[in-house]
Amino acid sequence: MGIFDFLSGEFIDVIHWTDDTRDTMVWRFEREGHEIKYGAKLTVREGQAAVFVHEGQLADVFTPGLYMLETNNMPILTTLQHWDHGFKSPFKSEVYFVNTTRFANLKWGTKNPIMCRDPEFGPVRLRAYGTYTVKVSDPALFLTEIVGTDGEFTMDEISYQIRNIIVQAFSRIVAGSGIPVLDMAANTADLGKLVAAEISKVVAEYGLTIPEFYIENISLPEAVETAMDKRTSMGIVGNLDNYMKFNAAEAMSAENSAMAASMGAGMGAGLGMSMAQQTQAGPWGARPAAAPAVQTPPPPPVEHVWHIAEQGETKGPYSKAEMGQMAAKGALKRETFVWTPGQDGWLKAEEVRELAQLFTIAPPPPPPGV
Repeated sequence: MGIFDFLSGEFIDVIHWTDDTRDTMVWRFEREGHEIKYGAKLTVREGQAAVFVHEGQLADVFTPGLYMLETNNMPILTTLQHWDHGFKSPFKSEVYFVNTTRFANLKWGTKNPIMCRDPEFGPVRLRAYGTYTVKVSDPALFLTEIVGTDGEFTMDEISYQIRNIIVQAFSRIVAGSGIPVLDMAANTADLGKLVAAEISKVVAEYGLTIPEFYIENISLPEAVETAMDKRTSMGIVGNLDNYMKFNAAEAMSAENSAMAASMGAGMGAGLGMSMAQQTQAGPWGARPAAAPAVQTPPPPPVEHVWHIAEQGETKGPYSKAEMGQMAAKGALKRETFVWTPGQDGWLKAEEVRELAQLFTIAPPPPPPGV
């Protein structure tokens, strides 16, 4: 082997890159002294672009294909090297491979709540999260604006900056959209398009594009969601008065069933004792004097509990003793509407016999005109 063959073998003549990391955006082709042989073969695969940087200056950009590195394929580098007056092999240049495929399933989310003015609820705080994709649209611009001289640039190095851009654009668009909170779930697709268009204007300056942007969820604070759940429950219940009457009727039905069962058991026990006495007397013997019937005392009266309606809200239940204390303090008045299980609708306290006596301590107001 001659000295020329030895020297020609020292320089690379095949330049290519295969990526298996799934997150590398830019990779620099490493070669000692960055020496590349004139006439070498450059292979750029689909989803890639090769950018030549010569002595710190951006030179040629190669799209997918197979190239022979000669003067006709490298017009900018030829001008920088002055190869029109004669070339020298090898030449020193850095080759950066840029991944132009989509980087998918990237996460974004609001770190802090977004303050918005809702037409129905007033000021509210919103949180949101979703996914997006990124693609290098201009390899040369991306290399000069973001990568610089980094030999291996990954998606993690720029994802944080992109997330900040997304959150800023999302906050501005949602706050100014005027869409009610309850309607945002039905408009996530339109909101996503607006946010993606706004983001694309900013990332285009980095040589990037956002092909896809998705809003997966927009949520309210937990306390607000709890209040909305209660409101939904009230809507399902419907008329509150009818609902309370229904519950009271069920409770009274259960009490009556228990009382009937107790009375039936007492009557059965009395009948059994009577039959036993007749058996002991015999068919011809004198019957003993009947023992006096044991009278079972009636069950104690059920103490009513009362509900009060004030300013569209229902309070209670309160016992009669508590109602008396409220009447003494003036919290319960004659015209206050009250209700107890079994009562047909709301009545004023002075119209209920059991409560009217609570107001006999002080005389009622004099009639008008006296």
